[in-house]
This record gives sequence, structure tokens and C-alpha cells, in this order.
Amino acid sequence: MRSPKAPGAADLVLHDGRILTLDASDTVAEAIAVQGERIVAVGRSADLLPLAGPSATVIDLRGRTAMPGLIDGHAHADREGLKSLLPNLSSVKSIADIQDRVAEEVARATPGAWLVFNPVGDPPEFSGIPGALREGRMPNRLDLDKVAPDNPVYIRAPWGYWPNVLPLYSSANSAALRAAGIDKVTPSPSRLVTIEKDAVSGEPTGVFVEQTLEPIVEFTLMACAPNFTIEQRAQALRHSMRAYNAAGTTSVFEGHGISSDVMAAYQMVRNAGDMTLRAHLVFSPSWGSATKDDVRLMLASWVQWLARRGLGDHWLRVADIYTEINEAPETRLRRRMPVQTGWAGYSPDSGLPREAVFELMLEAARNGIRVSGIWANLLELFREVDRIVPIAGRRWVLGHQRTLDREQVALVRDLGVALTTHTNRHIYKQGSAIRASIGRDKESTIVPIRTLLDQNVPVAFSTDGVPTSLFNPVWQAVERVDRDTGDVIAPDQRISRVEALRCATSGGAFLTFEEAEKGTLEPGKLADIVVTTEDPIAIEASRLRDIVAAVTIVGGKVAYVRDKSPVDASTPASMLSS
Repeated sequence: MRSPKAPGAADLVLHDGRILTLDASDTVAEAIAVQGERIVAVGRSADLLPLAGPSATVIDLRGRTAMPGLIDGHAHADREGLKSLLPNLSSVKSIADIQDRVAEEVARATPGAWLVFNPVGDPPEFSGIPGALREGRMPNRLDLDKVAPDNPVYIRAPWGYWPNVLPLYSSANSAALRAAGIDKVTPSPSRLVTIEKDAVSGEPTGVFVEQTLEPIVEFTLMACAPNFTIEQRAQALRHSMRAYNAAGTTSVFEGHGISSDVMAAYQMVRNAGDMTLRAHLVFSPSWGSATKDDVRLMLASWVQWLARRGLGDHWLRVADIYTEINEAPETRLRRRMPVQTGWAGYSPDSGLPREAVFELMLEAARNGIRVSGIWANLLELFREVDRIVPIAGRRWVLGHQRTLDREQVALVRDLGVALTTHTNRHIYKQGSAIRASIGRDKESTIVPIRTLLDQNVPVAFSTDGVPTSLFNPVWQAVERVDRDTGDVIAPDQRISRVEALRCATSGGAFLTFEEAEKGTLEPGKLADIVVTTEDPIAIEASRLRDIVAAVTIVGGKVAYVRDKSPVDASTPASMLSS
């Protein structure tokens, strides 16, 4: 327990609860006191309640659990809010249902105005389409023309990593096809895109089929349809922040990189004073046709704002650089709209040929710029760079690792790499399939969190935004159950609840060099706190994924209160009985 401060020193006190500090000693307290943005004391309720000033907010936890705010190590937080900008086509069972939704929007729209819709299906995955529709197909232009003869209508494809199943489908009506100049002789922009044609007339049906997880049609054939403006992205970010706060998340690390349009939206929200979610943004460059010499020169010009801790503060920071080895021709197609990144939020051409990626990494190492990536083929390049310019201790980031053998784990440890996992995909959705592909004798290499922690490799959990709650990865790391087969995947890699909670808190703080600032509830640290609906230590393990926030506090201010929450988050000290 901690020594109380002077009476009246606290602006916020949480008391009579179970405070999981997650500090090095696993301290469990009754109360926590906050002044301004920071924690001033953790201890007994009787000691801390007198610290509350006359205008302080006092929260009676009534036995509930509070813990450090969760830190998502690979969030894509902006995407959640983007879905709120477009009319939804969720819970539809047939083309008639879709027509009804479109008709509703037409009735509200100006004749001739574009109507762009969310993908067909239920978030966050939008899976099972078009098979889940009664007709077993997407609506075509004729279906849409019946309810929207005068307004161009475009139903967007989902971001492919949501359903994680190909192909992706999108639809347009006749007015949209005319606006886009698409007719029977229009060629497909890519071998991965099919413009569906009527078998008799040869005319386009309005349905597009894509064999890629990163959509191409919206950047090519349907590039004339309205996409997301920076102002809309800022509006969407506010929605995203509330959604992440509702899940108990108080910080995100965007390790896949963020493009200039999303950076601008974040800055708009920060300037307006509307941030309720701390964000560390990794820069995702648009390289165009840059050579390795161009890469070296461009990186040198970015040193002043990317090196070391970069630019910003505890609320919004831009630092580091994202890269990947990618020479796919489709990236050039998506590059046609350089200011627009669609669902992605990162530059479509942030990848480079291997030799250029090596030059980028080497120049980054020489200039103190940290590198972040997600593909396993970068690990060997990390080693090659380290032989020239040591990177140990610089916390270069490797995310989304599906499998790691003991030799790779040792390399990650020796290079001082900070690792993020994607258990939503690699354990829960694909664990059995991965095991079948690599063989049961290598099962223990599938997201080997136990091995990583035993080797003192820092691990941060991530959601990838599908869904947004980090309590899903917490549960997945503890139970390791495949959703389709019910099998436990690599049971020897299970970790304890406390270890999982640490990965979801202090593990994320380590990613941003902020372990002294957040990740545990200790005096002097930022007051990022989540009051949970259930105790994650006591609840039945299978229900860990159902935990959400009753109250979320960021920087000492209440950012979110769940409707009908039994926790009163607005009682001033002056109203309490003596």
C-alpha cells in the first residue's frame, strides 16, 4: 500500500473495490486516488477517501474490480468508426431486405446524389455473403435500379481481413456504372478483379468480384464514388474512441502504419480536445516508384520527426516507420488515389522490394528511427541490419506472428524485438487450420506466448479491430480454443490470467517506451483505469471474453460510463455522507 497524500489533494477517488494494480508485486488494493492526470495514491479506502477535495469525483466501486486501462498493440482503431459513417446492411436475409434499406436512403437523398453503403453482412466480420442471402447472390444493378433509378448506388466490399474469406463482393446500380463509365467493353483493372457480365447481353451486371483481401475496385473501377474525407475520418475517430473505451481500452499502438489522411484526422481530434484514447501512430509512407536511393534520401528528410520518440505527447504521438517486402502490381492500382486509403488507413504502397527494405532499415538504424512490420520475412532482415548497426534495445516491432520456432524466439529475444500477437486470427479463427498445415509436431510454434514470456520476450496483445475488445485475446491466450473445432491449440502455450492481463496492459506500454507512464496502477503514473463488469481473476475462464467496461477513465477523467451501470461515476465528495 502507498502513503496517503495531503487531504484535498485528489480530484478523483475510487474506493471500496478490488484494485488490480498489476504491479511487480501483484498488489491488490481497495482504493485509488488521482490528481489531475496522474495517480497519487493506492491503498485502503479509509486512508484515501479523506484525500478527496470538495469538488472531487468519488466512485464507490461497491466491490467491483478496477485495473489498468487496456493497451491495444495493433488496433486499426480508425476503421471501427468509419463503419458508422455509411448506411448499414446488417441483419439482411435477402435482396428484398437490401432493397428496403436502399429505398429508405433514397427517400432521404437529393436526386442524383451518391449513396454509398457499408458492406452487406454483420460486423465486425461481414462473413457468409452472398451465401447467407436467400438468393445466394449479391444484388445486381437491376435489383438496385428498382429502388434507386436516379441515385448512383455503390455497396462497398468489406475490408478482406474482416471475413478473411475470398472472394469479396461489391455492387453498383446503373446510375453508378454510368457515372464510372463502365460498360460491356470496360476491361478489368487486374487479374484479381472480375466485372460480372450478363451471359446474354454481355453488359455488366453491377457486381464486382475480387480475389484479394485488400479491395481494388474502389480505387479503380469505382474511384468516382465518394470515399472518406479527412473531416469524416475525424468524425469516425470520435466514434471509434468511444467503442474502444467501452471495451476498456485506453491506448492504441498502430503498428501497421498510418497514412497522412488518418494522421490529419487524429490531429483534428487532438486539436479539438476530443481525445479519449491515447494513440501512438507509426508512419506508413507512400513510396510510389521510389528507388532504394530515393528511400535513403526521403528517410533522411524525415529524421527530425520520426527518430527516437518522434513528435507529440502522451495523447497523440507520431514516430517510427512501417515497412514490408511487397512488389505486387496491385499496389500500383490502389496508388491511383494517393490521398485516399479507404478501409486500410495505411498507404497502399508502403511496401518495397527486398533490397530497398534493407536500405530503409539500415538507414533507419543509423538515424535512430524505429522500424515496425508484420510479416515473418522481416525477421531475417532485422538480423542482417543488426550485424551492421546493432538494434538491440531499440524495440523494433514485429506484429501478427503466426508461428515462431525456438530459434526464431531466441532471435527475437537477442535482437530486443517487441512482439505483438494476433490471437483473434491465429488461435481462435485459424488455429486448427494452421496446425493442419504445419503438422501436429510443430503445434507448439503457433503463437507461442508461453515460450516467449519464458524467454523474457515482451509480448503485447492486439485485436486488429475484429472485434475491438482486448478481453478476447486475454481469453484466447488463457484458453486457446479454436472456434470452429473446439480444439485447444497448443495447450502447453497457455498462460495465466495475470500474465495475459499484463500482456494487454504493460506489454502495450512497452511498445511505446511508456512502461514508466502507464500499464500498471501506481503513484506517479497516468490515471488510465477501467472498472470492469466482472473480475477477470475470479470469473469463469470461458467468460473472460464477455468482460467489458463499466467505467473507463483516461488521464483522470471519466471517458465512458456504461448505461445502467451500477457504478455511480459522478458523485462529488461534497455529497457523500460523513
